[in-house]
Order: sequence, then C-alpha cells, then structure tokens
Amino acid sequence: MAEIKFEIIETLGTISESPKGWKKDLKLVSWNDKTAKYDIREWSSNYDRMGKGLTFTKEELISLRNILNTLEL
Repeated sequence: MAEIKFEIIETLGTISESPKGWKKDLKLVSWNDKTAKYDIREWSSNYDRMGKGLTFTKEELISLRNILNTLEL
C-alpha cells in the first residue's frame, strides 16, 4: 500500500476530543502534494496517525454550511 503524504496547512477548530486524546478537527490539509482541501477527521495527539475522514472543496463546504444553517438544532 502506498504511503499517504499530507501537510496540515491550518487547524480551523476542534469539534470534539475522545477520552484517548484523539481530536476530531476541521483542518485545511494538502494530500499527496495536491491543492489543500477542508478536512474533518480524528487525529492522534501528535498528528502522526489519523482516522477516516471527509474532505471538502471550498464550494462543498459552503454547501454543507448552508444545509446546516437550515437545521433546527
């Protein structure tokens, strides 16, 4: 399996933290030297391991925001 290369450009916020210290963050991440995308996933405390996550372009993140704004929470 090929190694995944990533560069965390910016941490935009933490959504939650698990008892084991992993944080679910919204970050701007460049994957395999490509254009950075918005990313939501869990990261270990030293950011050397990660869980499965979701990546979004700016346009997709705007669409998600608009959907969330319609919800009555």
